[in-house]
Amino acid sequence: MIKWKRLQIVAALLVCSLLLAACGGGKGDNAGATSSDAPAASNAASEKVKLRIMWWGSQPRHEATLKALELYTEKNPHITFEPEYSGMDGYLDKLSTQAAAHNEPDIIQMDPGWISDWTSRNQLEELDSMVNLADLTPSLLPIGQKDGKQYGVPLGSVAFGLIYDKAALEKLGVATPQDGWTWDDFFALAEEVKPKLAKGQYFTLDYAGNYFMFSAYHYAKGKGTLITDDGKFNIDEATFLEWTKKFEQLRNEGLVPPADLNASDKEMDPTADLLVNGKVLFRYSFSNNYTTWDSMKEGAFDLVTMPRAEEAGGWLKPSMFLSLSPNSKHKEEAAKFIDWFINDPEAGAILGTARGVPANAKIAESLIPTLPEGEQVGMKLIDATTPDGQTFTTGPEGWVNFIDKDFPLVRDELSFGRTTPEKAYESLKKAAQEYE
Repeated sequence: MIKWKRLQIVAALLVCSLLLAACGGGKGDNAGATSSDAPAASNAASEKVKLRIMWWGSQPRHEATLKALELYTEKNPHITFEPEYSGMDGYLDKLSTQAAAHNEPDIIQMDPGWISDWTSRNQLEELDSMVNLADLTPSLLPIGQKDGKQYGVPLGSVAFGLIYDKAALEKLGVATPQDGWTWDDFFALAEEVKPKLAKGQYFTLDYAGNYFMFSAYHYAKGKGTLITDDGKFNIDEATFLEWTKKFEQLRNEGLVPPADLNASDKEMDPTADLLVNGKVLFRYSFSNNYTTWDSMKEGAFDLVTMPRAEEAGGWLKPSMFLSLSPNSKHKEEAAKFIDWFINDPEAGAILGTARGVPANAKIAESLIPTLPEGEQVGMKLIDATTPDGQTFTTGPEGWVNFIDKDFPLVRDELSFGRTTPEKAYESLKKAAQEYE
């Protein structure tokens, strides 16, 4: 299986800043690209332009992005913004509805899993000739491409691991997990805390039918991606049954929340996140999200690598992309802004690691010495995941529906006890045939 190489990602900056020279191999010959060394042009006499921009995220990301927009307008008085931002829930549905009516924002934050579908429908503008990609980490670029052209500009890199309630584990008198732990350790810890849990407290969420958590287990068992590069269903049946039956056992032992409580969980919602509310001890997390959880319960949480087995379970991936709408009436100005957003040092200082370790290697290097303690926790997870982290894949065109719709359906069926692991596997296999 192809591995992520330490030399290919920005996280290597933590280990050896001399590697930065290797990270400048992007598309640096873009004739129309804006130079990141020069301040953005300010021309009050220029035509007034209002750019719509849409993103999802947490409150800290919203605040940082709005501050960056204000700075850009200060430097370019003829440019103002109409920001549209929210949490992740409902974001894609809203964006898709707008795109169907050719009324999407000029600048769009995109998830890596969406790029292939959107480019296949010609819903994104090619950016190679308009945005300077020279200083971006090369390994982050391919998922945002189609036929060698860049349709999504990567904003950062993140690691996939677990966040846990460190304060609660210490109170229970249980040793906290260490990077490099195994799935056997994970399930053994569940049994260890069982007699110590308070009423209404659980070990983890019910991840029996969760695509990302099962992917980590599948990877760790040496079974590869759930979807092959050429679009074939690749879930190993024995591994799926082993995973789902382990969670069936946790469900029967009261170590995961009842189905209705599990379904009520809303990630990073102060009132509905089961980790924040002390209902569960573990949940999955990407490295850049740590500061949001920490802001809701300061000092209570920590990150740890995804458990491993024969191979690593966690991975590194592009956090998200900025893309340009082909229906934009202000493509040139929108592209100039995207270039500034990823390449300008002042913008980088404002945005920090709100979208992961910056994809621009020079900006990442400049941030490392000044990162607050909370953001250093996320960097630690990236560094621990780097040596043999798995290859992230979104699958080819169409598979986003398998990930976002078919898998969640099986998740709910398992959680509510309306199907068996065996039937769940057959349902996924049958659903996958529609995309092959």
